[in-house]
Amino acid sequence: MDLFSALQTSVSGLQAQSYAISNISGNIANSQTTGYKRIDTSFVDLMAETTPKREVAGSVLAQSQLTNTIAGNVVSSSVPTNMSISGTGFFTVVQKTGDANNSPTFSGANVYTRRGDFSQDKDGYLVNGAGGYLTGTNLDPTTGQVTSTGPVNIGNLTLPAQETKTITYSANLPATPTVSASAQPPNSIAGPSITGYTTTGAPVTISMRWVQTTTAGTSPSSWDLYYNSSTTDTPSWTQTGPAFTFDSTGKLTSPASTTPVPLTGVQIGDYTFSSLSLDISGGLTQYADASGAVTTKALSQSGNSAGTLMSVAVGEDGKINGTFSNGSVIPVATVGISQFADPDGLKADGKGNYLQTADSGPPLTGLNGSTINGASIEQSNTDIASEFSKMIVTQQAYSANTRVMSTAQTMMSDLLNVIR
Repeated sequence: MDLFSALQTSVSGLQAQSYAISNISGNIANSQTTGYKRIDTSFVDLMAETTPKREVAGSVLAQSQLTNTIAGNVVSSSVPTNMSISGTGFFTVVQKTGDANNSPTFSGANVYTRRGDFSQDKDGYLVNGAGGYLTGTNLDPTTGQVTSTGPVNIGNLTLPAQETKTITYSANLPATPTVSASAQPPNSIAGPSITGYTTTGAPVTISMRWVQTTTAGTSPSSWDLYYNSSTTDTPSWTQTGPAFTFDSTGKLTSPASTTPVPLTGVQIGDYTFSSLSLDISGGLTQYADASGAVTTKALSQSGNSAGTLMSVAVGEDGKINGTFSNGSVIPVATVGISQFADPDGLKADGKGNYLQTADSGPPLTGLNGSTINGASIEQSNTDIASEFSKMIVTQQAYSANTRVMSTAQTMMSDLLNVIR
């Protein structure tokens, strides 16, 4: 290597260290940027000569090294729609391009980010601090079906009233019931009692009692189910549904528990349920019980009154669950998460976003073992102490390269003086 090559090599060293200090300064500047991933610098040597026994250390090339797989610290937030990812993956976002007919329009290209400081805008869309609109699937709170795929919107959601159609019930009936002489209907014990709803959302108390129609201790054993059809202080008990039969082991033999049991003609007061059934798929048994009473394990119903969205919370499975004014908690949207075979192969874009490349591979939708943390944000993965340490090393390396240039210049001056 001649003196001119030494000068060129030192220049490449200066350029490489300048590139490194640029990355360091950017990392420090973004140490408080939500979801920021620091950019490290790697150096590659360029061999000037490859003749055996004559190898010479050549110039240097500085390259960026992304840290997309290194998570930052997660901190709690008071905003319920703020979220962070535990594990791999990126939020899928789009950019707003304008407004048309009082509705926002969005770009068709997806970009990916770890910045999860999402909050609602005036139209109900979830947008982060860098202007990225969260995408996913919007769900119908009534049916749970997907209504649209794209930007997530949780604004102005309402839940219409739904008539109770199914009562989900799981219980154990005592083999020998303890009945009261004054019980109505005679020889009955308390069964399921729950508030149901009419088609307009009006609450109706559905109170039921069990009556063992066979002698206690005999097999098979049979039970009838009664409901109170009165809304006054004087109850009126009406039998509904088929007989419930159990064998000697306490197992239900009829009706089948695999399908809901129809409870036909249920009328309470002046209201008749259009279609009411008892779902006993969770288990209905008849085992000995010292209390002589029914042991209820599960009891719920499918109806509800009308309600409006009051608040939301993000679940670990990526579902955004809405709490409505009627007390119902129902999924209203799912968060769009994308995985990549090589996250560090993504191309860094502005505003904390990343673009798909050939190196990263195509996006794969889903959490893939990761979880979502609601009411939290992921901080920058920049460590200030580490960056200052690298800055000191880079500064010394830069100074060393300037020293090489100064030495090479001195040697060249000495050579010119010999010629003189």
